[in-house]
Amino acid sequence: MSNSSHVWSLVLPPTSFGNVLMVLFNIFLAAAIIFLNVSVSLSILLNKAMRSENRFMYMLSTCLSDICSGVSYYYVGVLDVKDNFDSPLRTFYIAPTFLGLSYMAILAAQCNRYHAVASPFRYSQRMTRNRTLLIIFVYWLYAFLIVALQNLVTIGVAKKITSIGSFLANIFTVIIMIGLNIKLFIIARFQLEKEPPSEERDSKRASVYLVLVVAAFFLGTWLPIFCHIIICHFTDATCYMFKNEGTDPMRILPRVNAALTPTLYIRGCAALRATLLTKVWRPCCRRR
Repeated sequence: MSNSSHVWSLVLPPTSFGNVLMVLFNIFLAAAIIFLNVSVSLSILLNKAMRSENRFMYMLSTCLSDICSGVSYYYVGVLDVKDNFDSPLRTFYIAPTFLGLSYMAILAAQCNRYHAVASPFRYSQRMTRNRTLLIIFVYWLYAFLIVALQNLVTIGVAKKITSIGSFLANIFTVIIMIGLNIKLFIIARFQLEKEPPSEERDSKRASVYLVLVVAAFFLGTWLPIFCHIIICHFTDATCYMFKNEGTDPMRILPRVNAALTPTLYIRGCAALRATLLTKVWRPCCRRR
């Protein structure tokens, strides 16, 4: 089969009801990722108070990367594509990079919340909005520099870079994320309870719990593929056990998380939810 015909073939041939459902599910998932993340992004951009808070900048970064993930999933999830180095139909590692950026944003948000709650005075002095935006810019730049490097070298060298990078990044960041989850839970459960009741305490506790829940769901959806990639790169096993991206449950789960994360943001943040309903969804419904 030629590459041109292969490009236009669906993730599964529509020869059975189950195959059609799978194709429709992937189309719906890509649409949900884009819709939810665009909604949250617009809510943050339209609210001046939220734009001034660092935690919402990390939310915005996560949403922007997930919007790109949703757009790319119309290609890698709906069509018959294996996004690896040997595939002529690959995205040159760009589609997985958007998922990785979401990962880095959630990890950075956890570190940000821990610093803000554990050392509020130092945090207010050090972490200005400009520094927060600089951190976000740096990890976006780093991600695409790695993509450029992987596409400039030979496939063999690129595979080695990915193997070593996946092993080190996955092991250390997962350990850091789990450790921060535990510490943030202790802070939220014990230290904040000792503070006198106030709106500031309630806001801190709500933001910590939101980060905890987002990180917990993130780990639950990402750990299977983390473990699989590490094992397959260091044991010469086959990384792609399924026909393509759109039928591989370990690669579908991170995309499900890309739709779940903005839903958790909406559910867990009252200010974001209020802005979404009054300034984004309601005006759109009135125009229709």
